[in-house]
Amino acid sequence: MKFMIVGKSNMEIEAGALPDREYVDQMHAYNESLAKAGVLLAAEGLYPSSRGAQIAYTGGKATVIDGPFTEAKELIAGFWLIQVKSREEAIEWALRLPMPPGADGVPLNVWEVFDASDVPDDSMPTEVHEHEEALRERLGVYRPGS
Repeated sequence: MKFMIVGKSNMEIEAGALPDREYVDQMHAYNESLAKAGVLLAAEGLYPSSRGAQIAYTGGKATVIDGPFTEAKELIAGFWLIQVKSREEAIEWALRLPMPPGADGVPLNVWEVFDASDVPDDSMPTEVHEHEEALRERLGVYRPGS
């Protein structure tokens, strides 16, 4: 099972403040523990929303909205993608994540990742299933049971 642990942003992150060395060291140790356990698929921090964009659709037409965005609590500061055996294990890993100073009240989200391997084979046309399998193989993406 894949899960994404999502760290929310705050005003300091949105202002471009970098974390202190102690917190960076804690994050490196946490990421290393995930890697040593063989569960880490990806881990990335995100720049402030001033370096991003949103795409809104109205009547089938796309509009690009440049950052920054005002609701920092709704923004994402970073994420970890992990492969574990259960929701409980994902939550255990999320509980170990070091939180930065001033993060009181800022939640972490733990979301199960849905992918094509979750779709029963008989509900997908054979050619779509074969295409998905070939793509996953080319990309080296883990497929349960393989």
